[in-house]
Amino acid sequence: MPKKADSGDTTAGLLAYLFGPGDRDEHTDPHLVAAWDPGLPCPARTPGRMTLATLAQLLDAPVDALRAPKPAEHVWHTAIRNAPTDRVLSDAVWARVAAEMVHVAGIAPHGDEQACRWVAVRHAPDHIHLVATLARRDGIGPRIRGDIPRMHTAARAFETALGLSPMSPLDQTAPRAPATGEKEKATRRGLTEPARLTLQRAVREAAALATGDTDFLTRLRDAGLRVREHHNPTTGTVDGYAVALPGDRADHGTRPVWFSGRTLAYDLSLPRIRERFHPTITRADLTRAHTRIREAAALLARAGRTQGAGDVAALGDLLTVTAAVSPTTVRDQVRAAATRFEQASRAPGTRTLHSTARTHFKAATRALEHAPRTARAGGAPAVLNLLIALIEAVEAATAWHRAHDHHAQATAAAQAAVLLREAATLTRAPARTTTPRAHRRAPYG
Repeated sequence: MPKKADSGDTTAGLLAYLFGPGDRDEHTDPHLVAAWDPGLPCPARTPGRMTLATLAQLLDAPVDALRAPKPAEHVWHTAIRNAPTDRVLSDAVWARVAAEMVHVAGIAPHGDEQACRWVAVRHAPDHIHLVATLARRDGIGPRIRGDIPRMHTAARAFETALGLSPMSPLDQTAPRAPATGEKEKATRRGLTEPARLTLQRAVREAAALATGDTDFLTRLRDAGLRVREHHNPTTGTVDGYAVALPGDRADHGTRPVWFSGRTLAYDLSLPRIRERFHPTITRADLTRAHTRIREAAALLARAGRTQGAGDVAALGDLLTVTAAVSPTTVRDQVRAAATRFEQASRAPGTRTLHSTARTHFKAATRALEHAPRTARAGGAPAVLNLLIALIEAVEAATAWHRAHDHHAQATAAAQAAVLLREAATLTRAPARTTTPRAHRRAPYG
């Protein structure tokens, strides 16, 4: 699984890290497994013949020789790793992988004597690092646009040929995790989570319930977020948005930290959110919501590829809203299930936005929005019925993803089902004895 390539401007510094002990002494036996020159000595194993400083100079030589302005960030870096459950591959196998990866990436096409210089460094059993400098010997810049998608395609072929565990394809469904700096900033501010995660959840809840652009943007503001609209300069219509948490600022407090929808998650861009809009419907009681969810689950289990892709997206919205309105006894489990299901809601490929199952899921979502305000009876049994219906739907989504070889999505859905079962178990548990209170409202009913 190739990890997104980074760029930089210090070859020597990157090599020092890769051949060093690591941040927590996690690097073991750092050494070269392949390079642009097959006879290149390894600085770690033959330090008398090659030092890290010399290796950095050799890699940088084509860059230093450029007559044109040098690239601002001339160092290309990516990691290739296999699954933890796979067997340990030999250096010779990793060398084959490295040569093919720099070939498909456009760094060093096979047989191209003018190609960029590169090395493959191994300092752990399960992965290698590729480092290259972005200057060819003929002075022409390498064509590396689209390098990662091409490398993922090559990785699929190696997984099949070597009998390795298939990793998730490059289908843009993986959740966007906060960067290390975002996590450290949250810790400094005393926040329980980085701003990105708070914003993702708030935007997802608003998107799941909105009926149109104005309703969506209003819900964001009602949730306490700062909202910036982007308007088409020709038509004046809204064609994008960005959100920020109050108090989250950058550049010494001079500006808010804005996140566009697509920056938060692939499916939170305004065009994708518009696909979720559903007209206001008549308020339905929770019993009808249960029925709708079960009917939708049965349809999803036998849905085709494009139809099921739209169905699982609507199911993701339903879980998001369920987490927001769940009683406190199970909210953590349901919220964790909704978060885990996010990747399962993003199926690769095209999707149909008009299906009976999708309509049922959206109608159930709307009913749940009103459930806390209209509840008069039902209590724990109603919550349990809802959770059981959701488990059926998530299990149907798991089966659908497996049938279409969506490995990462199937895993995410299965994990969400486990968390929902935990919530159902808590709901079945006898309630603690408390002093009765007048006019107590059940969370559902």
